[in-house]
Amino acid sequence: MRIFVASIIQLFSYSVIHLFMNVLLIGSGGREHALAWKIAQSPVLSRLFIAPGNAGTAQAGTNIPISVNDFEGLGKFALLENINMVVVGPEEPLVKGIADYFTNHAELKYIPVIGPSAHGAQLEGSKDFAKEFMMRHGIPTAAYRSFTGEQEKEAQEFIRSLQPPYVLKADGLAAGKGVVIVNSLEEAFAALHEMFSGKFGAAGEKVVIEEFLSGIELSVFALTDSENYLILPEAKDYKRIGEGDAGLNTGGMGAVSPVPFAGKEFMEKVETRIVRPTVEGLRKEGITYKGFIFFGLIKVNGEPMVIEYNVRMGDPETEVVIPRIENDLLELLQSVADGTLNQQTISVNPQTATTVMLVSGGYPGNYEKGITIEGLESTTGCFVFHAGTASKNKQTVTSGGRVIAVTALANDMKTSLTKSNENAGIINFEGKYFRRDIGFDLKI
Repeated sequence: MRIFVASIIQLFSYSVIHLFMNVLLIGSGGREHALAWKIAQSPVLSRLFIAPGNAGTAQAGTNIPISVNDFEGLGKFALLENINMVVVGPEEPLVKGIADYFTNHAELKYIPVIGPSAHGAQLEGSKDFAKEFMMRHGIPTAAYRSFTGEQEKEAQEFIRSLQPPYVLKADGLAAGKGVVIVNSLEEAFAALHEMFSGKFGAAGEKVVIEEFLSGIELSVFALTDSENYLILPEAKDYKRIGEGDAGLNTGGMGAVSPVPFAGKEFMEKVETRIVRPTVEGLRKEGITYKGFIFFGLIKVNGEPMVIEYNVRMGDPETEVVIPRIENDLLELLQSVADGTLNQQTISVNPQTATTVMLVSGGYPGNYEKGITIEGLESTTGCFVFHAGTASKNKQTVTSGGRVIAVTALANDMKTSLTKSNENAGIINFEGKYFRRDIGFDLKI
């Protein structure tokens, strides 16, 4: 009887879905703050909860101390607060099956989850799965082979057959650190052995080795309801810690949108050769996918090729993409849940958005947490999206390596970057570092 009553309540809530919505957003980074900021603007929003959130998301909704991977806790909270939609920010709960958990639960199955099933999330959760999917559907990507630890000698022989640089990827999730690009056979063999020896844990039990593609990278995003799709604004991010793209890889030091070299003709190729075949391929294979698809692309001699898929929005790309979307994001997400995305069109601000990431001293290596952040209230003409922050004794403090994303909009990239950098200089915390050359390789 309790399950029946809960089902009736859920069905009734969806009959008045356009009057009010209670939304649960899962995650705690800059991506989630940008999504929370945008969702909070919707006239159909009633209440917004973020699990676990950060000091910035608390300005847009209510943070709740539940882990992104605590499916039982999230489910109980969703029922308690009559949640009408769950929006999943990070990849880990998607790969672990949060969408399936809700779908297969008698009381939760009426609550739509924006994010793919665990099967669909393998596009990011397994590089081997993604490569095989691309091959089946004729989606352009680098030639490759996959190997397990028992095939280390075979893997070495395959590496010998390639031209340097050599690209090795841990098959599973490795927090963005599972890709190695080296120039010598000795380095490649050493990296291969380290992966098979557990450097990335279970993620490295299988290794994908592929040819190196030479070109310029960008990120393209689509929103799909499993049948239809909308292409969102593209972006280019910058991963290296040092200016001029030097030093270690990070989770992202900044981003720019739109991308000057991604013109109309190029984007038409992206849609016809990559986005459409991907969505159609998921449908043909019976894979449930309601959410964002991130296409990590490279432009090679004018042609788009796929480097990787992600099954969520990127970070810091979200911080430049979301501010350019003029639609009610919650309305778009509801169309994803309803399967009516074909009734929507995307409206995009033509201005340029840039974001600059402030990071903790020592990042991406060891860094301190709990350092007081000052100057947040003194910024002007920008959006300040919190990434690794927390509230302590009524102060905002650092709680991660990437701390704050400072986003600005302007009619041209140069002006936008100037505004982002000026405001990045206003915010202060001990050890603060940011790159002042975001967009350095683009014509401004």
